[in-house]
Amino acid sequence: MADKNDKVIDLFSKVNKNFTHEELEQIKFFEGFHYVKINKDKNNKKFNAEHLKKYAEGCHYIVRVMREVDGEIWMYNYDVRNDELFKFMEKFNENKLNGTIIEIDKYFPEGLA
Repeated sequence: MADKNDKVIDLFSKVNKNFTHEELEQIKFFEGFHYVKINKDKNNKKFNAEHLKKYAEGCHYIVRVMREVDGEIWMYNYDVRNDELFKFMEKFNENKLNGTIIEIDKYFPEGLA
């Protein structure tokens, strides 16, 4: 059986293409973004709020930002804690940070199903 995350990614890769009725029922759209709502993990167990919050506390993201400085292209790699991700993105909206976000990699802590 395919991983639920793989199924979600597969659904999003088909956005604006032909969907089956079942696939269309799973994909929702709100405030300009597509999403899929799930309530169980890849082991078919219901999510536990306490475990997810503890997991989130340990997550970090490496945000890769491309900038041009003195005619050269540079990659800036920011280490951003999960609880600071929105604050980091806000800095781009406020033009306190600039550049093009190239990639966001999440570093998973051990032990989440």
